Amino acid sequence: MKTIKLLLGTLIIGMSFTSCIVDNTIDEPYYASLEEVITANDLWYIDYNNTAGTGDVPFLSKAFTISFINGKVFANNNLVGIGTVGNGYGIQIGFYDTFDGRLKIDHNLDGFYNFEVIQLSIDNIKLRDNYNNVTYNLVGYHKSTFDFDQVFYDNIEYFLQEYQAWEKTYTSDAGAINEFDNENFLQFTPENLTTFYSSQDNVGTTIGNIYWDYVGSYTVANVQGYDNLKILTLDYDSSGNEKFELTVINDAKISLYHIASGTTYEFSGRGYIQYLKSSSSLAKSATSDQGRARTKVFRETEIRRNLK
Repeated sequence: MKTIKLLLGTLIIGMSFTSCIVDNTIDEPYYASLEEVITANDLWYIDYNNTAGTGDVPFLSKAFTISFINGKVFANNNLVGIGTVGNGYGIQIGFYDTFDGRLKIDHNLDGFYNFEVIQLSIDNIKLRDNYNNVTYNLVGYHKSTFDFDQVFYDNIEYFLQEYQAWEKTYTSDAGAINEFDNENFLQFTPENLTTFYSSQDNVGTTIGNIYWDYVGSYTVANVQGYDNLKILTLDYDSSGNEKFELTVINDAKISLYHIASGTTYEFSGRGYIQYLKSSSSLAKSATSDQGRARTKVFRETEIRRNLK
């Protein structure tokens, strides 16, 4: 297991190729095999913001979590349904083995990948692909303690992309009349992770018949002191920015509180897009493997000025 390095100390224990670096003062259990290391946690959250290198492993860049179970690899590629699909593990995307101290993954479509595993702690490892010059940081969780809800807010831009359109299904009586009252559909796409479309077509228009009147850019900001609230800003050139407090009601509905007018809107997702890596699934409608991969997202933090 020469490729597994416990970077927690300096004492080298080694008489064979299975030697590791370990600090004997660490209270965490020491795993003697690579299999034990990667199966120590039910779910490995892919902390994409701490990815290093210039390369890419497509199936890791698409996934939010990955799991290793009895030679099979599972991944949550979508936020919609996360925590329930595959009993929380997601879909099976391939197979793995740990022969000769390296993690080898045979992905359903991407083929074979060979990783060096670096163990930083019991719940933190890195997967290094030297051939493609990229290293992924994985944080381990037990399924019973994994905060699936928080994943929505940590990756809100990707959640917004998982429907072909968001249809306005509620407008509060409270609030001043404003130009956004006329917008009935929103769409968020993977283009630069900052592109949105809007439409004033009548509610109930089928997705294929929606005419997207406007295309612009948007930003998402964190809110100081709130884990379950974001600030969504839509840039409309003609009328300026429209700013909202964004909350997730469930995995098919969001609430947008229009800060300037005091109006609350609810939008429901239409046309769920399932991101897969399976040739048989690509024939299904609203299934895609193209156009989306995670990128590093660093948001600004704002102070909540409206206390509704």
